[in-house]
Amino acid sequence: MSKTIANNEANQSHSYRPLALNAPKQRQGGYFEQHACQFLQQQGLILIAQNWQQPKVGELDLVMLECGQAWSTLIFIEVRQRVRSDFCDAALSITPAKQRKIIKTAHYFLQQYPEYANDECRFDVIAYNTQPAKHLKADCQPDWIKGAFIASAW
Repeated sequence: MSKTIANNEANQSHSYRPLALNAPKQRQGGYFEQHACQFLQQQGLILIAQNWQQPKVGELDLVMLECGQAWSTLIFIEVRQRVRSDFCDAALSITPAKQRKIIKTAHYFLQQYPEYANDECRFDVIAYNTQPAKHLKADCQPDWIKGAFIASAW
């Protein structure tokens, strides 16, 4: 179901093997998801799963763990990239319907991995607003929106 499920006791991330992404949009999305994963790991988050799928429900781009002194937070992260425009940016492209789909998929994740069921949960967004000529450049800076949306009927 997922590429990487980390051993919670080990408290370390594992490397993963990327999917064979054929379409240009898939390759581009994979690039930004990997860039986001590396960025978040540098911030101290631990990779639990990447591209976790629940058939006929949805996919979670990244599932990461933030370990605090008092408790841990399981973070479901949506990664978005859009070419900068006056009409919309990457973060705003996550519609309420997409949010509901992510929340529903996260619920399935917690059912399948009950060891995380008692952790606090948060929904974050990593947004990349790129220039038209630079949308695959490594110098793109992510915009990390913590608690971008909430699950009202969790």
